[in-house]
Amino acid sequence: MAEPVAVRADGGEREPAGFAFEDRPRMLEGVRAYGLIMAMWVRSTMAYRASFAMTLFGDFAVTAFDFVTILLMFTHVDALGGYSLPEIALLYGLSATAFGVCDLLLGSMDRVGGRVRDGTLDTLLVRPVPVLAQVAADRFALRRLGRITQGLLVLGYALVTLDIAWTPLRMLMLPMTVIGGAAIFGAVFIAGAAFQFVAQDASEVQNSFTYGGTTLLQYPPTVFAKDLVRGVTFVVPLAFASWLPALYVLGREYPVDLPRWVAFLSPLVAAGACGLAGLAWRAGLRSYRSTGS
Repeated sequence: MAEPVAVRADGGEREPAGFAFEDRPRMLEGVRAYGLIMAMWVRSTMAYRASFAMTLFGDFAVTAFDFVTILLMFTHVDALGGYSLPEIALLYGLSATAFGVCDLLLGSMDRVGGRVRDGTLDTLLVRPVPVLAQVAADRFALRRLGRITQGLLVLGYALVTLDIAWTPLRMLMLPMTVIGGAAIFGAVFIAGAAFQFVAQDASEVQNSFTYGGTTLLQYPPTVFAKDLVRGVTFVVPLAFASWLPALYVLGREYPVDLPRWVAFLSPLVAAGACGLAGLAWRAGLRSYRSTGS
């Protein structure tokens, strides 16, 4: 016996009740769709556990070389830009962990340009779920947990080694930085993906702000020109993902003249950045006219 099909008010057919995404608020539709697609890729990954273990270790090892580079620098110097190794480890750990969380959840956003070129984005448009959720969850790579693990280990080393006078606000700053930083990086991922609707070969431009941005934040701001520091503070606010909160925890002054309480604006900056990125994504999606346009 055929499964009954619901009918919309305009006379058209609706998906069966078990699949009726449109009956939920749009955001919940996206979250549910993301979860279903993510679960599908996780099941696919875990079907080959030995392969997953090797790729997880490989991702951990490759990202660990970034910190090994810093360790090699400190075999020749006692401080870098006036910062000791444990202090730089704190910058590194916060940045790497926040970016790792974002890369795990949204690391597939740089494929938008390829989908626009080959027309596969059209298949996402006809499905009754938000396109952003489908693109973000596509090819969900559980191996990226290796980057998060490596960042957490460096962060743990910094916290054990540093002599910090802990206060409730400083302790609160650490999880707030990781969550806010992941959201800020996520906004950059989404804005970069929106730009790919206009320039399909722009994934490397996006990567220069995402992967390049986290590398920048792993070093102290004092080693960079002040114009660059201002740019990642007031234009693309990556400084709120690591530098400003970390310097508050360390009790250091920021190279750009800002009050110390600005470090607590990370969640607000993240919310604003995500809002602007959402608007950019909508504008980009509306400008899409299928492949060949």
